Amino acid sequence: MSNPSLQGSIQVPGDKSVSHRSIIFGAIAEGDTHVKNFLRSNDCLATLQAFRQMGVSVDEEKGELIVHGVGLNGLTESSADLDMQNSGTSTRLLAGLLAGQDFTSHMVGDASLSKRPMGRVITPLTEMGAELSATEGHLPMTVKGQPLHGINYRLPVASAQVKSAILLAALTAKGETVIEEPLPSRDHSERMLDLFSPESIERTGDKIHIRPGYPLKGQEVTVPSDISSAAFFLVAGAIVPGSRITIESVGMNPTRTGIIKVLEQMGADLTIDSIETAGEPMANLTIQAGPLKPFTITEKDIPALVDEVPILALLAARADGVSTISGAAELRVKESDRLAAIATEFKKLGIQIEEKPDGLIITGSTKPFQVADKELESYGDHRIAMTLKVASLLADQAVHIQDEDCMAVSYPDFTKDLNQLLRK
Repeated sequence: MSNPSLQGSIQVPGDKSVSHRSIIFGAIAEGDTHVKNFLRSNDCLATLQAFRQMGVSVDEEKGELIVHGVGLNGLTESSADLDMQNSGTSTRLLAGLLAGQDFTSHMVGDASLSKRPMGRVITPLTEMGAELSATEGHLPMTVKGQPLHGINYRLPVASAQVKSAILLAALTAKGETVIEEPLPSRDHSERMLDLFSPESIERTGDKIHIRPGYPLKGQEVTVPSDISSAAFFLVAGAIVPGSRITIESVGMNPTRTGIIKVLEQMGADLTIDSIETAGEPMANLTIQAGPLKPFTITEKDIPALVDEVPILALLAARADGVSTISGAAELRVKESDRLAAIATEFKKLGIQIEEKPDGLIITGSTKPFQVADKELESYGDHRIAMTLKVASLLADQAVHIQDEDCMAVSYPDFTKDLNQLLRK
């Protein structure tokens, strides 16, 4: 089958991490928060629905959301369970916020989320005086709101979700909380809190100081295009021969641009045009297909590109040489065991790949993928499904991806946008 190229420009959906937080911080602020480019994915809608159940009204006008904040102590108990669906971000961040409220909340999720570990947030929150009971460390989970106290906590591993849970709990705690990071992880929560209440937060080196007692004020939030969603098109543009595409208004938060560094390390033809904004930095990114050198990713690189590992593995499969990813054991407890999923499905495409306990070794080739099994499995994981969709553009025959609808978790229109760029 003849391989197409990708041409044109595209704006991918709003950043998932920033969308979640715009609702959370807007809900507990005083006054209205206007949110532009909110990501209407299943995950973010789960966060939105949870706050509606807790008495926060959210209107939609001219494509922007208006969150009518109720203040830090204005949330009310939901009469029904809070359904987190497939969203680990919603679950862990809300666990932190709800720990210090004066009511009890019950959190549930789908089958995949109910397998994901919650102990990593339960431990520090319990240290703050929270009362959380989970089912063998997983959802369903009950959060019985309690008066909290500040703590000094060093994160055992770099995790933006755990850090954010502690930060949100700290807003209602008595006394200052200090969070220490072993490695920098995404700082969207810190940036958002700094926007809503600059007096509440101070950063010194690898320590974050949260000072309770200051109100949050409603803000104007523009959600940048999600670099984790843009990653699929950056890689597609780099590996599909004859391609040249521009992805507009992409979030360039330095804790998230690991994929940009990898593309530059590989010698990819990438142009970055920065855009001036408040809060989160953005840029227009133009990528063109060309030869690629192999890369090495180690544990220190993982926090800045943890969501991009599946699509980076595909990038490695087109490089001239052997690429290695290590220090990525955390990927075994995502929506799927992503290391096993990538290794299993890439082998079906004839890609030379070796699975290690904490990573992958991939030998690249510029020949079309020699399909050994046309039935590919997404494991109900949106990032695996999108990676396989891009990989299929370079296959020597048509393939079928099972349960590809799971892409709606982060990118409902992915197939439509990909088809828009295809020039056959």
